[in-house]
Amino acid sequence: MRAAIDGAQAGHRVEEVLDRLAATGDRAACEAAEELVRVLMDFYGAGLARIVEKAGEGPLKAVADDELVASLLSLHGLHPEDVHTRIGRALAAHGEPLELLGFDERTGVLRLRPSAAPTGCGCGSGGQDGAGRTLEDSLACFAPEVTSVEREPAAAPAPALLQIGTRPPSPARVP
Repeated sequence: MRAAIDGAQAGHRVEEVLDRLAATGDRAACEAAEELVRVLMDFYGAGLARIVEKAGEGPLKAVADDELVASLLSLHGLHPEDVHTRIGRALAAHGEPLELLGFDERTGVLRLRPSAAPTGCGCGSGGQDGAGRTLEDSLACFAPEVTSVEREPAAAPAPALLQIGTRPPSPARVP
């Protein structure tokens, strides 16, 4: 049996290899490597598209929450869920309570803010889920359309309601 592969980690490795190759200054080798990646992506994408076509949507929904499968299907435009559903899935998988302020499909920018005001204790998740993945890693798996995340500060808590009025009459004092 093959070792488990983390989709986000594999994507980072591909980027690192291409960056190292680009750093050598050998333009022809860099272009050939990028073409190889495109050809392999097209090949695997066509194979996945055929599997999706023959298997149907039902089996895909059963594996939609698997990060590796979701990453491959999303990368090739084959995921059965729309981008907003997949963003919600990534936010839920991450665990940090975040309020979705909006997603611009044109630019790929996702706007979020903490849904609860910070407590100041410094004991938050630090931006990682229980498995040590960042929100950006979860989004890369479930919604690669998200190219950047903008975090806004938590909304200030509403001020306490103070009622000003006459005081009820004092009870009769007993001497």
